[in-house]
Amino acid sequence: MAGSITWIEPVRAVVEPARFGSDHPMRTVTRQIGSGEGWSPERASFVAGVFDELSVDWHCDHSSDLRLAPLEDALDRGDLPPGRLVEIGCGTGAATERIAARRPVAAALDLSPRMLAIADPAVAPFVRADAGSLPLASGSVDVMVLVNMFMFAASYDRVLAPGGRFVWISTMGDETPIYFPPDEVMDLLPGRWTATGSYAGTGFWLVAHRG
Repeated sequence: MAGSITWIEPVRAVVEPARFGSDHPMRTVTRQIGSGEGWSPERASFVAGVFDELSVDWHCDHSSDLRLAPLEDALDRGDLPPGRLVEIGCGTGAATERIAARRPVAAALDLSPRMLAIADPAVAPFVRADAGSLPLASGSVDVMVLVNMFMFAASYDRVLAPGGRFVWISTMGDETPIYFPPDEVMDLLPGRWTATGSYAGTGFWLVAHRG
């Protein structure tokens, strides 16, 4: 493994997620992207279209306290530095709202225009962007938050500042459709990383930094 994870005791209720995503077709796409293959303008357009179709019910379906407990726990206990926080793969902004209740969000990015059209612009600047080629300067992000997001490891590593924190949330644990096991998340990040993690609600979180 290219990094290490220190697991800390949960302080919130931990609930077994319903069986949902372990055989979801998005798992194949997730692994292809994580391996550095399978991403193209055509694939990006297809994925945007899939999430456009899901946008109507997305906010309601992804706003529950149990699903977002891992995010809130990471924000509370992940020892995050001050500075510029960016969420990547924000969808309709359900998670963005929880983050913004604790600290400012510099930008929230997503590929789906219909998802972004539902997001509340008062919460954060919502921007359409492809995570595979982020429109952010190298080393410009102090805290990067990803909730159930694809792994574009090289892109994320490029924009994360020295000393920055990479926050990885799987809201339904190993039943999350877009999912990697924690050890694989660490393996996919370039170089050596150290992380803290815990479980909360129906999922888990990791907060990783280089070194």
